[in-house]
Amino acid sequence: MSRNVGVIGLGAMGLGVARSLLRAGFAVHACDVRAQVLEALAAEGGIACATPAELGGKCDVVVTVVVNAAQTETVLFGESGAVSSMKPGGVILACATVSPAFAIDLGKRVEAAGLQLLDAPLSGGAARAASGEMTMMTSGPAAAYAACEDVLDAIAGKVYRLGDAHGAGSKVKIINQLLAGVHIAAAAEAMALGLREGVDPDALYDVITHSAGNSWMFENRVPHILAGDYTPLSAVDIFVKDLGLVLDTARTSKFPLPLSAAAHQMFMMASTAGHGGEDDSAVIKIFPGIDVPKGDKK
Repeated sequence: MSRNVGVIGLGAMGLGVARSLLRAGFAVHACDVRAQVLEALAAEGGIACATPAELGGKCDVVVTVVVNAAQTETVLFGESGAVSSMKPGGVILACATVSPAFAIDLGKRVEAAGLQLLDAPLSGGAARAASGEMTMMTSGPAAAYAACEDVLDAIAGKVYRLGDAHGAGSKVKIINQLLAGVHIAAAAEAMALGLREGVDPDALYDVITHSAGNSWMFENRVPHILAGDYTPLSAVDIFVKDLGLVLDTARTSKFPLPLSAAAHQMFMMASTAGHGGEDDSAVIKIFPGIDVPKGDKK
């Protein structure tokens, strides 16, 4: 019989996780606040669940692919949370980007409930999630890994095991987000300057992607700007949150992060201007006098 695995949160990453598990032959139970997304996954062979508790009662492994600590708290420990119904020894893969302190506390509470936790944030975007080739930055006890090895193999191309202490995975993830956010902000600033100076934007993109100034984020995000398509794959508000976590973590040890702080302010400006729900490349819209495409091209 197929092993039962649950996925809570069917956003860009979570939907890819669920589909990767289906391809690998798991019985995939799913929960999301959007009925239409659940219906679409059910049409592909998934099993829709009305609440996290319903899902937890059916699954040995539960993967939470939600946005933040508050949503993680709700789907696990809130009313109709999954923890209340999971069988002893079950494993939770907590994939949201959260503070290391939250991940450490979550591990203690999950273990107190007789369950196991892997602190397991994700990276790679929607495309790699869909192909089962994400990078996972994980930490937790050996027994938790042993209980979900097949699940990890199905959803990730690379699983980094960063120690047996919860929080280590989240520390590495927020450092990754530091670089991701700064690179997106820098890419937007560079393109804004190019537009202001009258440089052909397509030519500029081609030159940079074949030169030393390139980054993965420049190469991946600038096409959104060139197309004027700010449909969110990762939203501006995600980096308001994630760079906020970076700064909060550094603040506890009084560690200076000047570039992170500047990038955070750029995303805050974009969000305050009404672009928080748009793709994170919309941070370019903070620059005055820039003729940014209006989204009529795809």
